[in-house]
Amino acid sequence: MGGQITITLPDSSTVAAERGESIHAILGKIGAGLQKAALAADVNGVPVDLGHAVENDASLKAITFESPLGKEIFWHSASHLMAQAVRRLYPDAKFAIGPSIEGGFYYDIDMGSALVPEDLAKIEKMMETIVAEDLEVRREEIKRADAIKMFSDAGEIYKVEMLNEMTDDVVSIYRQGEFFDLCRGPHVARTSRLRAVKLLSLAGAYWRGDEKRKMLQRIYGIAFPDKKQLDQHLAFIEEAKNRDHRKLGRELEIFSFSNAVGAGLPLWHPNGAVLRYILETFSTEEHLKRGYKLFGVPHIAKADLYRTSGHLDFYTENMYSPIRIDDQDYYLKPMNCPSQIQIFKSSIKSYRDLPFRGFEMGTVYRYERSGVLHGLTRVRGFTQDDAHIFCSEEQLEDEIKNVLDFTLYMLGVFGFTERNIYLSTRPEKSVGSDRNWDLATSALKNALESNKIAYTIDPGEGVFYGPKIDIKIKDAIGREWQCSTIQVDFNLPERFDVNYIGSDGQKHRPIMIHRALMGSMERFIGILIEHYGGKFPVWLAPVQVVLINVSDAEAGAAEELRLRLLGLGFRPEADRRDESMGYRVRDAIARKVPYIAVIGKKEVADGTVSVRRLGENKSVPMKNEELVDTIRADVENRR
Repeated sequence: MGGQITITLPDSSTVAAERGESIHAILGKIGAGLQKAALAADVNGVPVDLGHAVENDASLKAITFESPLGKEIFWHSASHLMAQAVRRLYPDAKFAIGPSIEGGFYYDIDMGSALVPEDLAKIEKMMETIVAEDLEVRREEIKRADAIKMFSDAGEIYKVEMLNEMTDDVVSIYRQGEFFDLCRGPHVARTSRLRAVKLLSLAGAYWRGDEKRKMLQRIYGIAFPDKKQLDQHLAFIEEAKNRDHRKLGRELEIFSFSNAVGAGLPLWHPNGAVLRYILETFSTEEHLKRGYKLFGVPHIAKADLYRTSGHLDFYTENMYSPIRIDDQDYYLKPMNCPSQIQIFKSSIKSYRDLPFRGFEMGTVYRYERSGVLHGLTRVRGFTQDDAHIFCSEEQLEDEIKNVLDFTLYMLGVFGFTERNIYLSTRPEKSVGSDRNWDLATSALKNALESNKIAYTIDPGEGVFYGPKIDIKIKDAIGREWQCSTIQVDFNLPERFDVNYIGSDGQKHRPIMIHRALMGSMERFIGILIEHYGGKFPVWLAPVQVVLINVSDAEAGAAEELRLRLLGLGFRPEADRRDESMGYRVRDAIARKVPYIAVIGKKEVADGTVSVRRLGENKSVPMKNEELVDTIRADVENRR
C-alpha cells in the first residue's frame, strides 16, 4: 500500500517519505553528506541495513563510522569480506565465528594447512579485489531448517552446530557475490565501502574456547573508511608495540616469567621490586593519612570460609583445587574479604567505631586459562591495594564519595586524568533483596552525581553480591584500561552475621564497601610501563641517576657521590665498567634512566657533574648539591 509516512530525526525534526522507501533513499532527502557517511540506521531503536524498507511512521538515526555501533558494523562487515577472500583462496576452509572486537575484527577458521604471516598479504590482495568488484551485500531471511541444509551442503559444520542450538524458526544470512554467511547484521550495503583494510596477525583459538575442541586459526584485522585513518591506526599500533610492557619489562629488567615457576606467575627483578615497593609504600602512606587501619590475612583459608561467603557457589571456576590439611580442605584465597571480615568480627564494635576502614596489600590467586594470560595484565597471582569499609546505612553515600575522591587523587598522581566511569547494575546471577540492591545502586549513583562525575550505566555487570563503580583510565596514547573498582555489599555481612551495637544498644548489620584504587599491582605496573613508555618519572624510576666516570681517576669521586645519594634516600648507580664513556651513556639512555651525570677531571676539580636529562641532547654543569636538590624536588613533587 502506497502513501506517505513521517520520519522523525534525532533533533525532533521530520521528513516525509513514501511507504516502503529504503533507508538509503530517505537519508538522501536529509542530505547527500549524511547519505554518503551512513553505514546503517537505527529505526525505532533497532539497527537495520540501508536497504531496509520503512513501512510506517518511525524515528530514524543514521549510524556512521564515528559511532561505536558504526565501527562494530563496519568491522563485522570487514570480517565477512576477509572470509570471502579466504574462501576464494582456500575453498576447503570452514568458518566458525567472525565478530567485530574492540580495535578491529577476527575470524576463526578451520583450515587444512597452517597459515603463515606471508599468507596475510595474499588474502589482503584478494580482499582488495572484492572491494573493487563493488558487490551488493544483501540480507535474506530463511527458515532455520533451510539454513541448516544450506550450510550442511556447503560443509560448514560450525555454522550447522550454531543453527542447531538456535530456537528461532527464521534466521538471517548475508550474501555478497558467491559468498554467504549466517549473521544477524546489519552490514554495509556494498563491498566498496571497505576501502582500507589491513590484516594484522595470526593466532590459534579453540572452538568455543574449549581446550577439548579443535584448534582453529584466527586471523585478526582492521578496516577504515579511508587510507588516512588506516595509516594513523597502524602508526598507533606501532607505538603500542614500542610501549608493550612485556617487551619493556624484559629490556628494563623489571620482571620475567619462568616455566620452572609456572605460567601467569611473575618474577620481580630488582628494578621491578623497587618500583613495586615505591608504589606500595606510597599507597600505604596515603591510606594511613585517611584513617585506614592496616590488615594482614593468610594466603589460604578453610573451605567453610568460602562456603559461607558464597565463593564456592558463585566463583569456583576461578579458584584452584583445595589443599588437604588435617583432613580439611583449604583454598588459596581468591579474594581477601572473607578473611578480613574475621578481623572486624574479632571484637565487639559499636556505632562509634564506624566507619571502620581496613586496608592491606593483599595477594590473591585466581585461575586464568593459559590462552588469556598476558604479561602482567592477566596473571594467576596478584596483589591488590585492597580495602573494606564497614559503615552504617546513613554513612554509605559519604563513604563512597570519600573513596571516589581518594581514587581520583591517586590516579591523577600518575597522570591518569582522562577516565571513563561506569555504574554496573545487578547481574542475572546474584544474591540479596531488591531493597538492598536498590539502596546500594542509589548510593553509588548519588555519590557520582554529588561529586559531579559523569558516568555510564553498565547494565547487569555488577558482581553477584552488589553493584559497583568501575573506573577505566586512558593512558598516554588514548587506550582504555580497567583499573579502580568500588563495590557495595549487603550480602557478606549477612552471610557472616556481622554486627555492630547501635546507639539504641541493639545489634545492627553494617554495610560493606569493597574497593581497590590501583587494583592489581601487577596490572597497574604493566599499565604504567606502557603509559610512560618505560620512561618513569624520577620519583618512580628504579634507578634515578647513573654516575659515569670518564677515567679510572674519577672512579673514587663517582663512588663518593653515589654513597652520598644513597644516604639521602635516592636510587643512584655508578657505572664503572671498562667500557668507553660513550657506550655507558648510550646504555643509560637505553635503560631510560632519568639523569646521567658524567664526572671527568674538570668536574672533580670544580666539585660539579655534567648532567643530561633523558630525552635531552645537551649536558649542563651542576654543583653536586644542585644535583641533589634537583632530584629531591622531582621526588617531592612526584615528577
